Amino acid sequence: MKTIFFPVLLWVLALNAWGQKKMSLPTKGEVIYHVSQRSFYDSNGDLHGDLNGLRQQLDYLQNLGVTSILLLPLYEADCYHNYFANDFEKIDAEFGTMNDYVSLVKAVHKRGMKIYLDMETQYVTAKHIWWKEAVGHPESAYSDYILFDDAAHNVPATMVFGLRELHSYNGTVIPITTVNLRSQQVLDYNIGLFSYFLDPNKDGKFDDGADGFRLDHAMDNLDEKPALTNLFELFWKPLLVSLKKVNPNAKIVAEQANWKDYGFDYFEKAGVDRMFGFGLQQAILSFDKQQLINKADTILRLCPPGKEQLIFLENHDLDRFASLETNPRKQRVAAALQLLIGGIPSIYYGQELGMKGRIGAFGNTDGNDIPRREAFEWYQSGEGKGMALWYKNTGGWWTQSNIKANDGISLDEQKRPANSLFNYYKTLIALKQSNPALANGRYENAPNDNPSVYSFRRILGSDKVLIVANLSNQVQKAKVPNQLKATRRLMGDARIEGKAIALKPYELGVWALK
Repeated sequence: MKTIFFPVLLWVLALNAWGQKKMSLPTKGEVIYHVSQRSFYDSNGDLHGDLNGLRQQLDYLQNLGVTSILLLPLYEADCYHNYFANDFEKIDAEFGTMNDYVSLVKAVHKRGMKIYLDMETQYVTAKHIWWKEAVGHPESAYSDYILFDDAAHNVPATMVFGLRELHSYNGTVIPITTVNLRSQQVLDYNIGLFSYFLDPNKDGKFDDGADGFRLDHAMDNLDEKPALTNLFELFWKPLLVSLKKVNPNAKIVAEQANWKDYGFDYFEKAGVDRMFGFGLQQAILSFDKQQLINKADTILRLCPPGKEQLIFLENHDLDRFASLETNPRKQRVAAALQLLIGGIPSIYYGQELGMKGRIGAFGNTDGNDIPRREAFEWYQSGEGKGMALWYKNTGGWWTQSNIKANDGISLDEQKRPANSLFNYYKTLIALKQSNPALANGRYENAPNDNPSVYSFRRILGSDKVLIVANLSNQVQKAKVPNQLKATRRLMGDARIEGKAIALKPYELGVWALK
């Protein structure tokens, strides 16, 4: 272990009371921007998006209205997505330095924003010190840090999906193995690692530290391996308890391994603060009223007190919504549902422009996911300063790129027209943040008599908002009992006609209820 984190276990338990008191609850709702930093903005001309580039574009993010940033992993890795570390304690040089990271974090915090780091410490590559020291050396101090398939420690265990190596987009073959999360030494190491990124200078002020973490591929029984069972109790919960002692206000979101699962056991057994609302994401994209009612009732209404759901349409592992749905009116309805239904919305970078991307079929390579993770489109021409085209001329993902000149999908082309998708997102976020019920209120279904119209309320004390959405391509009318006597329009062109609401195809209406 390197000295950077030690004696970390001593100060993990020693809290700075001043730092705790300085933290305060947000008055507005949180809106997360989920970014692949390698693909966002290149500050030094090497085509790789980096930390300084992200810092230079904080004005853009704040102008959009987001309050928080979620990064993909930062640590040194051979994979372009930086999962599967060579060294957890080093920042990928293509992103910058530790000083660049701290500068970004401080700049984010000065704006009243937050920053979260994606962490996956369940796997390491053959370049990691644990592999290099332990493989073939049962007597090594690291022999208990990774799993082996043999007693002689010559054969490191497989990783997820039974793989032993990953084929990178650039032709590199990367051997990978699974970490022994049942080892007390591994737990102690992770406590030190995560705690360091919460408060690098250990002063308890947290201005230089992450506001929380995303736990990628967190499982109670990692990859169904017999040696890695009961991890909620033995690994994840002790880790999270220790992190809360460093910064009680840190927020931990876990990615459930089973995307069809609601993940409530992560709340109950592992102690995470937030989960990803996969079921609600699927319901929004279905445009099916009953699915929306069922999933929202479960994911939002039954979410345990003090816990939260992240509501999203896209992420780095999914096809982009604009490739799945080309109808611009449906794109807007989905965006409105995501941002107004409740929970904490998480916008995937470029979603606000309608960026496209589907998983590729380029053979056995992680390049298949590059179409989902292409460069943010800053310019109408598809080229220009800061374009993070790190995958240029490397394969079919480049020759079949979704980035095309003059296609309407760029910030250049969308920032001025009032009716652009980008400005629609800005309007939605501004509306959400201007209304207490939309910012932080609870969700409640608002029954109506039309199977093609979905309606719900957001409620916070005396503040109540009604949202009504036509999920069909036909004109619809819907009666929402006891809701239309006294209203004030907040957004949309839907009309109240007597006791009913009239909506055009894929139209939305938002009213404050008096």
